[in-house]
Amino acid sequence: MGQVYISIGSNLGDRISYCQKALDEMAAFSKIIKVSSLYETDPVDKEDQPQFINSVAEIGTDLAPHDLLEELNIVEGKLGRVRHEKWGPRTMDLDIIFYGDQVIKDSNLEIPHPRAHLRRFVLEPLCEIAPEFIHPNYNLSVAELLKNVDDEKRVIKIDESFTTSQQ
Repeated sequence: MGQVYISIGSNLGDRISYCQKALDEMAAFSKIIKVSSLYETDPVDKEDQPQFINSVAEIGTDLAPHDLLEELNIVEGKLGRVRHEKWGPRTMDLDIIFYGDQVIKDSNLEIPHPRAHLRRFVLEPLCEIAPEFIHPNYNLSVAELLKNVDDEKRVIKIDESFTTSQQ
């Protein structure tokens, strides 16, 4: 099983409940290893929308990266995600941040996530559970990436007991 990190986010409806349900759904096809706290964060890219609840989970999986992406898209759909506009509001957003040290870039999938190293809302929770993980493209740890990030959007820890029934 590879070390895989998934970003979890919601900014519509019961945001915390959606994050919890996503984690529980992921437990059906992966082993949940670690989960960061929950963070309330300002939206990025499209700012005129509600604030997000974000977290990052480390999972173990035997699924290949493209198969994992397909499963994550199914979870988003089960939780009511509708893709009306790029970066628009959503009940659930699941992104593969890292899949071990793999680097993949094709029309359907890019790993590492192409903007994760620029986004405080990803790096803060990721640093909580994997500060020493090395970004395969930049050869920097998550802690180093967070120290160097220019993103000044608000990222506030709101919960330290976010978990799944699997843990």
